Amino acid sequence: MEPLYGAIVDFLAAHQHWAPYLAFALALGETVAFVSIAIPSTAILVGVGGLIATGALHFVPIWIGAVLGALVGSTFSWWLGRRYGDRMLAVWPFSREPALVERGTLAFRRWGGGAIFVAHFFGPLRAVAFLVAGVSSMSLAGFQLANVPGVLIWAYAIPKAGEVGGNVIGHVWRGLFGA
Repeated sequence: MEPLYGAIVDFLAAHQHWAPYLAFALALGETVAFVSIAIPSTAILVGVGGLIATGALHFVPIWIGAVLGALVGSTFSWWLGRRYGDRMLAVWPFSREPALVERGTLAFRRWGGGAIFVAHFFGPLRAVAFLVAGVSSMSLAGFQLANVPGVLIWAYAIPKAGEVGGNVIGHVWRGLFGA
């Protein structure tokens, strides 16, 4: 997977006008049930933050793309759970990971909307929490009340972490080598 990360980051460095669209796609993939397990979008978005630190990309378009993608993906996952109920939890890959489903279900029962908010920052929970919210018949308004703040903060924090890390590395590099 590492060559893929590098290829995506290199592509964005050369074609910055694609950055918001790629951020949308990565955030969408990161928040859609089933897909989020297979796509390591968070790592790529942190790498994109490194490009922000170099000045190759601008933060706001990436943040907007990530916000929209995460809103669409998490809401779609909620809808899948709402529409198809418990049957969704019996489908692969959840059928092969009953502990993951159980953790997501327990977190949702215990914290409700708080689990939706936290799921944005905790990968294993992300794959299940939005779906379980729908399965549990959480209203769309209640879901979005917890989801929107999580989306806004997650879409800010992930690329910003890469940007801050890139700035720190840049300062250390300049301090050591003066260039």
